[in-house]
Amino acid sequence: MPNHKLEPEYEELRRTVREFAQDVVAPKIGGYYEQGEFPYDIVREMGRMGLFGLPFPEEYGGMGGDYFALCLALEELARVDSSVAITLEAGVSLGAMPVYRFGSEEQKREWLPRLCSGELLGAFGLTEPEAGSDAGGTRTTARYDQATDEWVINGTKCFITNSGTDITGLVTVTAVTEDQESSPARSISSIIVPSGTPGFTVAPKYSKVGWSASDTHELSFSDCRVPAANLLGERGRGYAQFLRILDEGRIAIAALSTGLAQGCVDESVRYAGQRRAFGRPIGANQAIEFKLADMETRTHLSRLAWWDAASRMSAGEPFKKEAAMAKLFSSDAAVTNAREATQIHGGYGFMNEYPVARFWRDCKILEIGEGTSEVQRMLIARQLGLAAS
Repeated sequence: MPNHKLEPEYEELRRTVREFAQDVVAPKIGGYYEQGEFPYDIVREMGRMGLFGLPFPEEYGGMGGDYFALCLALEELARVDSSVAITLEAGVSLGAMPVYRFGSEEQKREWLPRLCSGELLGAFGLTEPEAGSDAGGTRTTARYDQATDEWVINGTKCFITNSGTDITGLVTVTAVTEDQESSPARSISSIIVPSGTPGFTVAPKYSKVGWSASDTHELSFSDCRVPAANLLGERGRGYAQFLRILDEGRIAIAALSTGLAQGCVDESVRYAGQRRAFGRPIGANQAIEFKLADMETRTHLSRLAWWDAASRMSAGEPFKKEAAMAKLFSSDAAVTNAREATQIHGGYGFMNEYPVARFWRDCKILEIGEGTSEVQRMLIARQLGLAAS
């Protein structure tokens, strides 16, 4: 029969990250969040713990773990704060993972040790003002200059996480490198652009509704030149590459969503036991009990969904549909739990000193980033053999 218990090494990792989140992240993150500042000290400590290297082999500076271990860490971090969790998720799943999956041995040895240690952060330059869900509509171009053996990049990327910190080392940029005569899937390539490259400009940070302690910028490229050797994998394979990266990333976002949903339960149970109205704790009222029962049920099912998808991925089995279902269900659970947690807290739920206010502001992006809920439904339907006319 299937075993619902974690193996000892996974359980130890979860306990360690949970203690870090409660003891280090929780006391500090509110200040960073309100000021819109990036928590460099917390990120450095995460690097020292090896969290950025969790799914990578030891030969590249990693911890020798797997993607399931990364997702366990993401859930525990998001249980306290999503800005910190998304910094880890983007740094690993979107920043370092493309180099590991598709890079040459030289590229891996150049970049992965510093990305795994948290010394540097990587970013994934995919989304554009007119190419989000329709990533095949990429307008950024990369022209090969044979005289200098360089790529010349022009275009704009938006909503790019980890792209403008003091420790951002690279952005992997998707760009059109071929004539788009037939399919965009055969015209897009991925290219590593190191931070500080002339012609690569990072715009001021966005003013965001949530994830206020994470780093997000628009990027522009104007005759930005990088060596031809910075091509990541095969020319014209960038579309297939980012589809693989996004499939994996959806499991990570599902784990993060589950953590936020669980944080809503944690805070609401605590508050319901302390807050008194009409002479007794509000948790003694059936209306509150039922809300909390539903919140816990949604969280549990979200966890089962991402565990299943991650287990399939680790076993080398197909997981596209399961990743999409996990991301769809858990992001909805996070939004619903955040709304209910705010309601349970009443007026205090509208005050930023309470974690549920952060959770409410952070949850909505989970239904948008790394594939909207509508895109997840399309993917699931296609896996069922259905196709839009």
